Amino acid sequence: MGIYVNPGNEEFKRAANSKIYVDKTMLLAFTNQNLKSEHQNICVSRPRRFGKSMAANMLVAYYGKGDDSYELFEPFKFAKDPDFKKHLNQYNAIHLNMQQFLGRTESVEDMMELISRKVVRELKREFPQVTYYEEDLVSVLEEIYSQTRSYFVFVIDEWDCIFRVNPMDAQAQKKYLNFLRDLLKNQPYCVLAYMTGILPIKKYGEHSALNMFDEYSMTNQRELAEFTGFTEAEVQELCRQYDMPYDKTKQWYDGYDLKGVQIYNPRSVVMSMLGHDYDSYWTKTETYEALKKYIQMNQYGLKELTTRLIAGEHIPVNPDKFQNDMTTFASADDVLTLLIHLGYLTYDFYAQTVCIPNQEVQKEFINCIEDGGWEPVMAAIRQSEDLMEATLRGDEEYVAQQIQRVHEDNISILKYNDENSLACVLSLAYYAAKKTHEIYRELAGGKGFADLVFVPRKHVESPAMIVELKWDQSAQTALDQIREKKYDKTLKGYHGSMLLVGINYRKAEKTYTCRIETETINE
Repeated sequence: MGIYVNPGNEEFKRAANSKIYVDKTMLLAFTNQNLKSEHQNICVSRPRRFGKSMAANMLVAYYGKGDDSYELFEPFKFAKDPDFKKHLNQYNAIHLNMQQFLGRTESVEDMMELISRKVVRELKREFPQVTYYEEDLVSVLEEIYSQTRSYFVFVIDEWDCIFRVNPMDAQAQKKYLNFLRDLLKNQPYCVLAYMTGILPIKKYGEHSALNMFDEYSMTNQRELAEFTGFTEAEVQELCRQYDMPYDKTKQWYDGYDLKGVQIYNPRSVVMSMLGHDYDSYWTKTETYEALKKYIQMNQYGLKELTTRLIAGEHIPVNPDKFQNDMTTFASADDVLTLLIHLGYLTYDFYAQTVCIPNQEVQKEFINCIEDGGWEPVMAAIRQSEDLMEATLRGDEEYVAQQIQRVHEDNISILKYNDENSLACVLSLAYYAAKKTHEIYRELAGGKGFADLVFVPRKHVESPAMIVELKWDQSAQTALDQIREKKYDKTLKGYHGSMLLVGINYRKAEKTYTCRIETETINE
C-alpha cells in the first residue's frame, strides 16, 4: 500500500464516519457500467465544496487493492447492487491530487517530473517481479501490464488546477494536457479514468488533447446530476434529523437546477445543520476573487447583466463557445458560463438561461458590488425595505416616487426605455421582499401572465402581492387587468390578504404613478 498507488480506504472512511454523511455510493454503479468500455474516461467538473474529493476517495476505496473495503461499504446502498463484490478491490488504483503536486513545484515540467518519479517508485515497490527498461511513468505502466496483465483505475482530483493557478501560461497548459493524454488515452492498462475539477476540459482549436473523455459539467451533468450535491429528499431528511426548517434551508442553499434535478450546496447544508444557523459557508478562495473580478468588469454589458441577475432575472446564455479557462473571453456568454462552473450561477438546460441560485450566492454578489461604481444599485437595495413597507401601508405616492428614483439612478446601467429594464427596476426596487416572499416574474395564471407575483414564505405574516406594470396607460388600467384576467389564480393554495399594485410609466415625462388596493382570498 502506497501514498499514490493503492493508498487504501482511510480517506473515504473518514468521510463516512463524519457527523453527516449522505450516501452517494450508487455512483459506483455508474462507473462499474463504464469499466473497460468506450466510456471509461469520465471528467466530472463542479464547484468547490460540492463533494468532488469525497467521490474520488470513494472510488479509490472501492476499486483499489490497498485495503479490504467490504465492511466499509456494507452499510451503504451500493452494497445491495449485484455487481458490488465483482469489482470490489480488484484493481490497482492510482490516486493523484494535482493541486498538491503543483504546490510543491515551480513549473509544470517540475510537476510532471515529480508525479512520474513518485508514482514510478511506488509501482516498482508494488511490482518487484517486473523487469523495467525505461524509467518514465507510461513506460513503467506498459511493462507492468505487458508482464502481469494488471489493470489500473486512475482517479485524478483537481485536474484543472493549472488552468486556475497559471491561467496565462498556455504552453504549460498544453504540456500538461499532453501528459494526461499520453498517460490515459488508448492505454490497455487503464480500465477507468475518473477526473474531477472545477472547469471542464480545456479546448484548443477544434480538438482537445483529452477528447476521449465523457464530460459531466454544471451545464449538463447528465446521468450524474443526483451525485453533484445533495438532493431535495436528502436535505429534507437532514432537516428532519437536525430539527431545521426545510423551507429556509431551501431558500439559502437550493437552486442548482440540473436538467430538472434540484441540487443543494452540500458543504453549506452540512455546516448549516451542524451549526443550527444559516450563513454563507463558501470559503472565499480564488473562485470568489474570480466572481469579484468579472462582475466588476463592464465589458460586454456585464454591469447591466449583473444588475438584472441581482434583481432576480433569468438571462439567456450560450455556454457552448466557452473555452474552459479563466482568461479566454469573447463575449458576456463566456463570463456567465465561467460563473456557472464556479457555482455562482445556475444554468437551465432547457430554457438556456442563467440566474443566481439561492440566498447564499446572492449574498456573495452583494458583497462584490458594495463599492466600485455600483452605488445606485446598492442604494436601491438599501431603500427596498422602505419601499416594501410603503407598499404594505398603501402609500401610493411614495411608492411611485421611490420606483422613479431607482429608475433614474440606474439610467447609466439599464436601458432607460426598455420594457425588460422597467421590470428589472421593479424587481430591484423590491429587493428586500426576497427575504419574506418568493418572487415570480411573468407567472402564468388566470387568463395570462402576471408581471410580478409575491408569495409569502411559510411562517411569514405578510400579504401576497400581484404587481402589474403598464406603459403610457394608467395605474388604474393595470389594476383592472389584474382583476379582469384573474391573476389571483397564480396564488394557488394561498388564502389571506392580497395587495393589488398597479404601476404605470409615462415615457414622455419619465414618471411613474401607482394605485394600491387590498383584497382577501378566502380559503
